[in-house]
Amino acid sequence: MSEEIRATGAVVDFITRARWRDFPAEAVGLAKRCVIDGLGVMLAGSTSQGASILRQYVHAGEKTPEATSLGPAPFRTSASSAALLNGTSGHALDFDDTQLSTTSDRIFGLLTHPTIPPLAAALAVGERQRASGAQFLEAFLTGFEVECKIAEAIHPHHYKKGFHSSGTVGTFGAMAATAKLLGLGPEATAHAIAIAASMASGIRVNFGTMTKPLHVGRAAQNGVMAAELAAKGFTGGGEALDGPWGFFEVLSFGDGFDPARIVGVLGNPHTIVSPGVSIKPYPCGVLGHASMDAMRTLVVTYDVRPEQIRAIRLRAGSNILNPLRYTVAQSELEAKFSPPFMLASIALRRKAGIHEFTDQFVRSAPVQAMMAKVETVLDPEIEARGFEKIRSTVEVDLVDGRTLVQAADERYRGGPDRPFTREELHEKFTDCASAVLDRSAMTAVLGAVESLDAAADVTDLVRLLSPSTSPAVAAR
Repeated sequence: MSEEIRATGAVVDFITRARWRDFPAEAVGLAKRCVIDGLGVMLAGSTSQGASILRQYVHAGEKTPEATSLGPAPFRTSASSAALLNGTSGHALDFDDTQLSTTSDRIFGLLTHPTIPPLAAALAVGERQRASGAQFLEAFLTGFEVECKIAEAIHPHHYKKGFHSSGTVGTFGAMAATAKLLGLGPEATAHAIAIAASMASGIRVNFGTMTKPLHVGRAAQNGVMAAELAAKGFTGGGEALDGPWGFFEVLSFGDGFDPARIVGVLGNPHTIVSPGVSIKPYPCGVLGHASMDAMRTLVVTYDVRPEQIRAIRLRAGSNILNPLRYTVAQSELEAKFSPPFMLASIALRRKAGIHEFTDQFVRSAPVQAMMAKVETVLDPEIEARGFEKIRSTVEVDLVDGRTLVQAADERYRGGPDRPFTREELHEKFTDCASAVLDRSAMTAVLGAVESLDAAADVTDLVRLLSPSTSPAVAAR
């Protein structure tokens, strides 16, 4: 059997053989951090306009009380619809974590946002199944690993030519998490992979709109649906990842995949451990974060006031400048992919958080004026160094004639080289979750996640995540 034919079998084998007792303690600890971060951004994103529209759409059309849609007005719906809603909320602010690259051709930031699809799926199905905390974490870690290894293996043309990996590959993460909770055997798991392969979608033209987070919500929903259909006997094609008509070949525009990145390496090591995952300090495209930190270093170190700035230049490679494509943002969604806004916000307020990423602030006269001063420059030297890390330089021309220069730190905040402390992670969670929960509820959620492996029933966590005033949730 050829190397490429073995990819589907390798994924089936990993999903069906994965056991809670075999996950290393470091992976479990990191999973809890990802869950805390994921739940926080999910709650914050539930208050976005796009999430509200989608919630109303689902709420009006179905009343199957299996799992909870989180947010300011929680309600119970089918597990797949809860996964859709919570998955979309989890990516609505573009504040969820990012998969890391291992080599220069696997472009950093262009792989997946790995947590939300398996988290949304495991939370919904786990609630319906009344799974234990250990079963929930087992499913989450299984889905996380499958998603990351598939994203790493497929040729980078998958993303570079237009697919959004968090939507396409995220489907497999949600499918794997669900398959684990449903206890699917090898044959059903293979069918679930095939079903997921045909449902995986998401294109990059929708970056900067409500549809980008919908990609992640649909990935969560489709992954749940694929595994649930397979559990009922629904069938799909054999070797769905492999061959000329398989996922890797078709969705890479004929360039296939690297077998060495998936066959024999699932769980060896676990991607969540090595190379790890980065937790975002800013609610926007991760490729701009290091530049934003560099800008903040300049304005704080030299005490630069907005009126002192004559011009700003961002020197970077195509891996940053192509995805971050909005030169003048007109909405908070566009601002998430706009280097001029990212740097303008830092210049004006010395921060760029969920309170800066609003339509009102983006459209304000000071922001629009500062964005007009920002120029992006494709730097050939930075381009030649490869794309596995975020590399850029920020230059600020002052009205007094000085030019301040700061290279971005490749070890950006939130990544494995500069991870959030427990206190910083909790601070981000509370900043996000305060949109929905009160202080006592947030404290309880943090404690529940940090002891989740000992929990008898994951629905206890779901109750803490849902405001107590909701009769739909309280009546379970």
